[in-house]
Amino acid sequence: MNRAWRLRAVDLLCVAAAALLLPATPWGHPSAVGFALLLVAIGFSNTALIHVTVARQRVSFTLTEGLIAGAYLMSPGAWIIVPAVVGLVPMLVINKSSALKIQHNVAQYIVATSVASYVVHALHSTIPAAIVGMAAWWVASQIMSAIPLSIMSGESFRTMLFEDAALQAVHAGGTMSIGLLAAWLSINAPFGLLGLLVPIVLLWISFDEQTSKSGEARLFAELARGQEQAITHSVDISARVVLTAAARVLGGADVELIVVEHEGPVVYSGDESGRTDRRSDENAFDLPWVLRALGARGVLTGVEAGRPFCSAVVGDHDQPMAVLIARRPEGSGGFGRREASLAGVLVGQAKSWLSVAELAASRDEAVARADAADEAARSLGNIGADTAPSLGMLRESATRLARLATTSSAQEAVTDIVDELHSVERAVASLLGAIALAADPSLRDLDDDFDIAAAPARRDEDWTTTGLLAPSELVR
Repeated sequence: MNRAWRLRAVDLLCVAAAALLLPATPWGHPSAVGFALLLVAIGFSNTALIHVTVARQRVSFTLTEGLIAGAYLMSPGAWIIVPAVVGLVPMLVINKSSALKIQHNVAQYIVATSVASYVVHALHSTIPAAIVGMAAWWVASQIMSAIPLSIMSGESFRTMLFEDAALQAVHAGGTMSIGLLAAWLSINAPFGLLGLLVPIVLLWISFDEQTSKSGEARLFAELARGQEQAITHSVDISARVVLTAAARVLGGADVELIVVEHEGPVVYSGDESGRTDRRSDENAFDLPWVLRALGARGVLTGVEAGRPFCSAVVGDHDQPMAVLIARRPEGSGGFGRREASLAGVLVGQAKSWLSVAELAASRDEAVARADAADEAARSLGNIGADTAPSLGMLRESATRLARLATTSSAQEAVTDIVDELHSVERAVASLLGAIALAADPSLRDLDDDFDIAAAPARRDEDWTTTGLLAPSELVR
């Protein structure tokens, strides 16, 4: 059984277990206005999310806990399950969630709200009962949140359960307290709600603004770090810097970056830990997500195979320098407009980093070619200087041999010819040596290690490269 079907099976078992509590939980006596107001409020709360990245997990905060807590205090009963579940629809539609995420979120709210409704009723629907019931709601919701993370990532369920528990508990405690206070005021002092409304709005705005500033600060920190590493370095280093910066700015995402290099498209992949992989792929620009990004204008966000993604093109769409995509795990929250804006800023900076790196690589390549040409010209000059004496000697020897060939005295001519052949051989040896030194200049160092005094003396007989040659052997 694959992981998706395992998650579906676990969700079904959890919902079946929660359904066993419904016969013992009365429906309650909600008013039509109260039912509609709670439904609209939960729907709006689930769309006005505040996202915080903890480690590689993206945590989303809402005011839903506070609304449900207030409903339990004002009119407890199993009816709260319906608006709590239906209120998820706007968020799921806006985020274009996959069927698996929709199924799990619905199961999570059914289980958590069923448990809380039963606990509140069992404790006689008092204020302490609402507090305990919401604590049970939080525990059940936390367990249901850890299940898909454990199944999909293969991590320990215990690790996923407690990874962000402290942050979630603080947030849930705060929103539940506000909800209970608002419900108590609406029952006992309705005008007191006016004094509570403004602080709640200001708190939400300040929290949202702080989250935005935190994302911008993280972006600027990554830009500063990347500026130090990318400038004057290779395209490879710049691409790895862009990859890590994108993963850290977007939070909780795996990132791929396809860069156009001299040898062809190169795919870089990694995450915010800084570990990156590199591989060449000639068909990288034929991938569906690449074609989709090239066809879009600006940063593109959405969901593919249940995984939220954010993609963008570095450079011009007609002549891209690179294409980037960040993907979050299946079932995670999508990329919002604020994150898309941060990605746009990062992509603009990445263009300058890759441009500078490409110019630096081109400069280094041009310098290397110039050095090679200079060395070749120097070698040719050395060959000309070293071979000129040998060529001059060969030319003179050729003239003398031609004159000796017409000499009348045979014995005298043979002796002179043998002497001249010695000169020719020395000239040829010198010419070959000059060519060898031009091909491998390190051979010059052998002269320093060669002991001339220890070298064996050559015999005085007339010789050639093929052996000893006596003048008498030529006269027959």
